[in-house]
Amino acid sequence: MAIATCELTWLRCLFKDLQVHLKPVTLFCDNQAALHIAANLVFHECTKHIEIDCHVVREKIQAGQIVTKFVPFYLQLADIFTMALGGDNFKKLTSKLNIFNIHAPT
Repeated sequence: MAIATCELTWLRCLFKDLQVHLKPVTLFCDNQAALHIAANLVFHECTKHIEIDCHVVREKIQAGQIVTKFVPFYLQLADIFTMALGGDNFKKLTSKLNIFNIHAPT
């Protein structure tokens, strides 16, 4: 989340230089613990080590530059490229990406 937040911050600065005003950007994450830590500083006391990355994300949330949302693991489109999926989930994600089998009979 911290790397994505830094990239979003850079893009927001670029758009600001181009005089394009943006509303807060939505950052999706499938880790509820990370979302809770980023949203509420009290939760970091439950973790053994707190990284500076959490503070970067939290700062941008408080500044209103990003909004975090939870997305379940089975709806992660990137998973089709990074992990082995079951048949049903694979078909659902390929249809969302408009990927079709060109060798399938028509």
